[in-house]
Amino acid sequence: MRLSGKRVIALIDEEFEDLELWYPVYRVREEGAEVVLAGAEKGKKYIGKYGVPAVAEASYDELNASEFDGILVPGGWAPDKIRRYPKVLELIRDMDKAKKPIGQICHAGWVLISAGILKGVTVTSTPGIRDDMENADAIWKDEAVVVDGHIISARRPPDLPPYGKAFCDALFGSGK
Repeated sequence: MRLSGKRVIALIDEEFEDLELWYPVYRVREEGAEVVLAGAEKGKKYIGKYGVPAVAEASYDELNASEFDGILVPGGWAPDKIRRYPKVLELIRDMDKAKKPIGQICHAGWVLISAGILKGVTVTSTPGIRDDMENADAIWKDEAVVVDGHIISARRPPDLPPYGKAFCDALFGSGK
């Protein structure tokens, strides 16, 4: 499997978009990577918008970007909560500096905005946060998936198949 040995963080909090968390997580795992679900509290069960649970295997505070190869940020309402944690913003900035793949879909762009890493980056998101993305000096496109270097973005659940593939491709190509 082409992603064997790779480690990825998947951020969670209450009201994550169920498909936008689980589809990429399973896609990355199918390729052989380890995915660690991380929330504010290790061991806490977080519930998605449609009732699907996810248990945090690690807390944000115990993570170090140097021990991982990429990060996934789901959409839903969780990103508005996730971006309030300084440790998460530090992880995103560290991943960005190291040019490690950062996957974001739908409202997840809010986390990257709060981390201050989107200036001049071409991205997509749900159209509902287009203004937020552009106000962060990102270049917004209405496309299923946009890859700008190590930042992989998608609009919403129907875009999950090409998004999952693009993230896995970026993860495979990283560190070579």
